[in-house]
Amino acid sequence: MKKIVLVALLAIFSLTTANAQTKAKKTKKAVTSKVATPKTPTVEGAGMLFESDVIDYGTIPHNADGKREFVFVNNGNKPLIITSANGSCGCTVPTYPKEPIAPGEKAVIGVKYDTNRAGQPFEKTITLKSNAVQGETKLLTIKGTVLPAATTPVVETTKS
Repeated sequence: MKKIVLVALLAIFSLTTANAQTKAKKTKKAVTSKVATPKTPTVEGAGMLFESDVIDYGTIPHNADGKREFVFVNNGNKPLIITSANGSCGCTVPTYPKEPIAPGEKAVIGVKYDTNRAGQPFEKTITLKSNAVQGETKLLTIKGTVLPAATTPVVETTKS
C-alpha cells in the first residue's frame, strides 16, 4: 500500500513538474487602435482643397526640369469646373483638367517654369478660375532660384 501511494505521489509530482516546464505561454492580444485619418472638410457646392498653395523649387541649375504639380481634391458635393489657368508671365505655363472633377476626386494643376532665366530668384503666380464656392479665383505660387549658367573656360592659343 505504501508503494502504491508513493508511486501515485511520485506520478503526480512528476506530471506537475513537467507541466510547469511546458506551460503554455500566454499570448498578449495586440492592441490596435484606429487612428483617425483627418477628414477632408466638405463644402456645399464645388470645392477646391490643395495639398499646398506654394511650390518651392529651391535652388535649381540653369535649364533644369521646371515641371511641378499642384495636387488638389474637390472637397465639395458638386462637380468642380476649372475654366482657366494663367501664369503671371510667359515663363510660367500652367496646365489644368478640362473635364469636370467629381466630388472627392483628386486632380492636378501642372506648371512648367522656364529655367533658362538663370542667375536670379523667382516668384510667380498661377491664377485659376473655377466654380469653387471658396471663391471664383485661386492663386497658386511657385518660387525658387535658378543658378547661373555654367561657363566653359575659353582657352586662348598664342602663336609663337
